[in-house]
Amino acid sequence: MPDGRAERVQDIDAESVSGVTPRLYERATQLIAEQIRDGTLPASGHLTESLLAERLGISRAPVRRALSELEQQGLVKRVKGKGYAVLAGSASARKAPLPGDPASPTHDGSPLQSSPSWERIYGEVEDQVIARISFASWRVNEARLARHYGVSRTVARDVVGRLQQRGVLRKDDRGRWYAPALTPDHIAELYELRSILEPIALTKAAPHAPASLLTQMRTRLEEAMAAGDVTGATLDALEKDLHVTLLDLSGTYALMQAITLPQSLLIAHRFLYRWTPRLFDAEPFLPEHVAVIDHLLAGETDKAAKALADHLIISGDRAISRVDLIRREFDAEDLSYLERLPAD
Repeated sequence: MPDGRAERVQDIDAESVSGVTPRLYERATQLIAEQIRDGTLPASGHLTESLLAERLGISRAPVRRALSELEQQGLVKRVKGKGYAVLAGSASARKAPLPGDPASPTHDGSPLQSSPSWERIYGEVEDQVIARISFASWRVNEARLARHYGVSRTVARDVVGRLQQRGVLRKDDRGRWYAPALTPDHIAELYELRSILEPIALTKAAPHAPASLLTQMRTRLEEAMAAGDVTGATLDALEKDLHVTLLDLSGTYALMQAITLPQSLLIAHRFLYRWTPRLFDAEPFLPEHVAVIDHLLAGETDKAAKALADHLIISGDRAISRVDLIRREFDAEDLSYLERLPAD
């Protein structure tokens, strides 16, 4: 769903409750302002629409308007090509009350608004597809998907379209949707692209990465290494720290769009980690991420980019090993809207 359309739907939902209920962008404005004042978003840090949208669980449109409001309040300043900078002294700025706001807001990490219809089932559909592509390729039937979840064909079409944007689905020669298997060749192709594109993005992001953010990322990595037995969800979050949150600071939309497709494998990692926890004595990517962060903290951008490229090349080989183990030890059943395709 395009951002503008999403914002209109969300605003209508918010205002339908009562005349004083804040619109989504107003709630986002208030929450971001509170996080600036309490130091969660530190002074001199850089904010991007995509990072805040993911953090708040909303689309970019209300975030864009919220940042504009915050600029007028003197809390942030737009920096061309880099998003917005948090201004020093913002922590002591006076709070601007919003309509119907009786007290300071809190945010527990849950999304700020009810999701559009397609988003309500998207997560489960993505999980079901990703959980199966280690075993085979799968045909996706749009009509059966709609019946399975009791939604309209329009909603099913939106879900399938999003899966295509994420690099999970493709169309065959007859225009039918399918999810390609994670074959060794496919994995190697994705990681080769990542090893080329991500170091470029890292080089562009490095000047805009606050030391406080890098230190927080390093601390989380150290805690995971000390814990030893780390969940798949935690490993997935640590992957996103470097490969999504940090790279997004590059501020280059076209480059990040190009990275999205080869990064589609990231969403499969939580399944690979969950199913192959004993393949390695310790999760090997953790110290590799630490090496990248350490180079950035030392101001060694070229070395950080080289360390990232090396890490991705090695990670491709490890991903192939994980998928091979899964294929040998597990199997997956068909769903009404997913049909296993024969191996080539």
